[in-house]
Amino acid sequence: MKKIMSIWMMVLGVFAVLNLGTVFAADEASKMEAQAAPDQAMMEKMKKMTSPSDAHKILEPLAGKWNYTSKFWMTAEGNPEESSGTSEGSMVFGVRFLKEDFKGVWMNEPFMGLGYTGYDNIKEEYITIWLDNMATGIMKMSGKYDAAKKMISFSGSNSCPMTGEKDRPGRSELTIADNDHHTYVMYMNGADGKEFKGMVIDYVRAS
Repeated sequence: MKKIMSIWMMVLGVFAVLNLGTVFAADEASKMEAQAAPDQAMMEKMKKMTSPSDAHKILEPLAGKWNYTSKFWMTAEGNPEESSGTSEGSMVFGVRFLKEDFKGVWMNEPFMGLGYTGYDNIKEEYITIWLDNMATGIMKMSGKYDAAKKMISFSGSNSCPMTGEKDRPGRSELTIADNDHHTYVMYMNGADGKEFKGMVIDYVRAS
């Protein structure tokens, strides 16, 4: 009898261990599912942070085809190099970024440039990059919008083929006067360290 009872105790013990293991495994699986399931509040926050905002609408008037005239100064005292050309802007990636394609002539050479400007919802600032066929560097600047002036003020640096500087500081101002006119002004530092107006580009809508 004692032997039979011992066998039954062993059997019940095995079932208990198996049952406990099953419960433990199910509990762990539930925890893993809960961790893997996306948090609704977090998803909503991410969606807001990655979606176009009112700040992106500031860039929309720059879409379209433009004729531009430009003046470029090598030094504060020098005479400007003048040129003209065309530009085409388009809002890309779900109106998150403004893409600008430039074509013209600069110093009697064909000129092509490409720019991207967007608004980073997380950093709460505008970011612009520029590259063209007359340099190997990529200029990057960031800045804020002043609604009263209708102006985005940028600051940053770029490698300069004129001076050989690896990070030449500079700033620029993009003024969106209305739907058919905007102006881009760039300032840079001279050899004496003083800032001067290095470039002005005036845009008039072509279509």
